[in-house]
Amino acid sequence: MTNPQVAIFMLSLFIVLVLFGFPIALTLLAMGVGFGYYAYYQAGSVETIADALNNQVFYLLNQTAYSVMENDTLVAIPLFLFMGYVVERANIVNRLFFSLQMAARNLPGSMAVAALITCAVFSTASGIVGAVVTLMGLLAFPAMAAADYNKKFASGVICAGGTLGILIPPSIMLIVYAAIAEMSPLRLYAAAMFPGLMLAGFYILYVLIRAGLNPSIAPTPKMEHPPSRREVYLDLVKSFVPLTVLIMLVLGSILGGLATPAEAAAMGALGGLVLALIYGALTWRKVKESVYLTAKTTAMVCWMFVGSWIFAAVFSYLGGHTVIEHWVVAMDLETWQFLVMVQLIIFVLGWPLEWSEILIIFVPIFLPMLAIFDVNPYFFAMLVALNLQTSFLTPPMAMSAYYLKGVLGPQVELMDIFKGIMPYLAIVIFTMVLMYQFPGIALWLPDYLFGEYVP
Repeated sequence: MTNPQVAIFMLSLFIVLVLFGFPIALTLLAMGVGFGYYAYYQAGSVETIADALNNQVFYLLNQTAYSVMENDTLVAIPLFLFMGYVVERANIVNRLFFSLQMAARNLPGSMAVAALITCAVFSTASGIVGAVVTLMGLLAFPAMAAADYNKKFASGVICAGGTLGILIPPSIMLIVYAAIAEMSPLRLYAAAMFPGLMLAGFYILYVLIRAGLNPSIAPTPKMEHPPSRREVYLDLVKSFVPLTVLIMLVLGSILGGLATPAEAAAMGALGGLVLALIYGALTWRKVKESVYLTAKTTAMVCWMFVGSWIFAAVFSYLGGHTVIEHWVVAMDLETWQFLVMVQLIIFVLGWPLEWSEILIIFVPIFLPMLAIFDVNPYFFAMLVALNLQTSFLTPPMAMSAYYLKGVLGPQVELMDIFKGIMPYLAIVIFTMVLMYQFPGIALWLPDYLFGEYVP
């Protein structure tokens, strides 16, 4: 086999192993080192064990691990994760959901609207899809089920709302994208603001229209002693304003150029502790749980980076990127055809794979081609970010559905969850088409804040 053929085999084998359930980070690491040993092996130079270990791939492994650990952009990941876990365990989200539910009680599908807004706010505070879907599954689904909400409708709301965490800043996914593509995380955050809020708005609009046309799927909750308007507003201020102020301070400091993402994340982590203290929910046990979960998730992300960078380096050394680039260029595509083809590939990959595998392995294959087709890399990043929402909403993987099923058990069937998320999948695709037609949705804010992008 030629080196390019080995590279394609390497990529195909990775997909197969992931589908069989092998851990992603360890699979990337093992395949990168294994195929790298082959790529850097020099015939006739191995006579002793010491010679066998004197392979360039081990130096690559050492340097890659060191580069990941000293990457300033990645410092923001554990801090944002800690902020999200502290907010989750301080029961702030519970207060927010029930306050929004009371404030929106006269709207069609009021509990679903409250759930979506809570998901959007909590997603902004944490950026952790699994945490948002799991918590809202335990919190909002039982409340909606008790109010006789249609189970498909209720599960779709929670799964779709929970995925907003990978798009709305401060998104862990955008930090990862910035590190992979060597792009400004500040510009990426600014570019994601309008698409993220627009997608959340479309979700809410869909719920209002659907519940308005068919009230039986989302009945108005019956309350014997509804609170007064003043009580609702006071409760909403106490639950909504503190968390929102914290989020605005974090994002404002980043977009305003007052702090780097890591510095803003540190401020957010401290703010989360302060909020937990104010609400009387700051206990040693909760802090210890938050630290443990932060360390666990951060370790997974960092090792995934080490493995993916080794994998990508070996894949490129074997000529894999060159083969794919020549194949795409030879097709003589127009710019719009190139974008459609790439997004279709990412969409299809979202059926068996999660966003992390797609982002770390496949997106770098297409990044060098953006200059050839004269595509703004930040516009491309937003198309990818929207498309990656589908990796959580597309069966048979649809990880948000499995998160929800995991916490609800026999209360809802998996097929009902799949049916419930289908309308939101269509909304994501519609939003992508709309942004393609009007690129300013993604590009206006970063150009306004930081000046027009120059390659």
